Amino acid sequence: MRRSTIFIPTSTLTIAAGITGLILWLNHSSYEDRVEDCGRALEQQYAEGGKGRPGSCDGVKKDDYTALVADAALDDLGWTDGKRNGDTDESKLNDDVTGP
Repeated sequence: MRRSTIFIPTSTLTIAAGITGLILWLNHSSYEDRVEDCGRALEQQYAEGGKGRPGSCDGVKKDDYTALVADAALDDLGWTDGKRNGDTDESKLNDDVTGP
C-alpha cells in the first residue's frame, strides 16, 4: 500500500475532527451566559409567583446564585431603578420601609 492512500484519509479525518471540535467549543455557553439565563429565569419566576431553583440555574455557583436571588427579590419589590445595573431606588425603598 502506498503512503498516500493512508495519509490522505487520515489527514481528512483529523481535519474534520478538529473542525467539529472547534464548532462545539464555540457553541458552548460560557459561565456568564448561564448566570444571565439564571437571572432571567429568576425574574420570570418571581413575576409568576413561583418558588424554588429554576433548572437554568444549574451550574451557577452558590454565591452568584444568592446574589441573583437577592437581585430578583429587590426587582420584584420595586426597589431597583429598572435599568438592570444593580442600583437601588432609595426613594422607593424608604417609602416602603417608612411609609408614604
